[in-house]
Amino acid sequence: MLLPKFEFHEPETLKEAAAILSGIGEPTSILAGGTDLLVNMKKGKASPRHLVSLGRVRELKKTARDGESLRIGACVTVAELREEREIKDDFDGLFRGAGLLGSPLIRNLATVGGNIVTARPAADLPPPLIAYGATIELVKDNGERILSLEDFIKGPGETSIEPGEILSGIILREPPLYSGGGYVKLGMRKALEISLVNVATFFALDGPSGPIQKARVVLGSVGPTPIRSLRAEEILTGERPDEALFEKAGEAAANDAKPIDDFRASAEYRSEMVKLLTRKALKQAYEEAKLREWRRWK
Repeated sequence: MLLPKFEFHEPETLKEAAAILSGIGEPTSILAGGTDLLVNMKKGKASPRHLVSLGRVRELKKTARDGESLRIGACVTVAELREEREIKDDFDGLFRGAGLLGSPLIRNLATVGGNIVTARPAADLPPPLIAYGATIELVKDNGERILSLEDFIKGPGETSIEPGEILSGIILREPPLYSGGGYVKLGMRKALEISLVNVATFFALDGPSGPIQKARVVLGSVGPTPIRSLRAEEILTGERPDEALFEKAGEAAANDAKPIDDFRASAEYRSEMVKLLTRKALKQAYEEAKLREWRRWK
């Protein structure tokens, strides 16, 4: 199936890209990895008159530390994200999510920003990014703004991005010493699978064995957007981590989920899996919290 006709733009800087978007005034799409957009164009689901490629904008392809924050360029590929030592050492939940996204070929093309702006309910990166409290940078011709990723995604395929804006970067604060994150995904197969359920977790401990000072539990593919399980977070906060606590938090997370029945799984099944995956992701977070302490003294 052929692509529809369009005018192609290939800026070399972010400023140039923003200026192009500001001046076009016609249906326009931004091309990063293209793993979703080009498929949708071939299927006739998207027919932009203009296509603005970010492939030559080098400033969007860098990951850099700025004080206590890590900034990930929006056009960093998922495969490149997996190669970042700081992601593996400090953001293991995000590292796991990146490793479970698609196939090696897709990870080599798909970008971090693209996985966010498509706002797919089953996407792998938004839940762990939200669990780590990520904020995003949005740039346009006449300025920029920063907002939380949690507030950015509004519904399936819907975000708060404004006309002419470009998602330029994702910002993560360095986690505290006694903290950890986890990510678990359930699909019908091991690769190239859309999540039936995914769960990302994060908590920060007061000391090596707790109590838990701050907790986040984020559920994916069981609602129109990633869902923060506030009841699970409330149960975890102030308590010492153990199997019984994680089981209780899993029950609470299932109550906060909003799954639906479809051809891939029933709502009841998804709800049960939320319980199981939440417990597993919390165990991962606890193991990472202990590992981060060990790395400090190594």
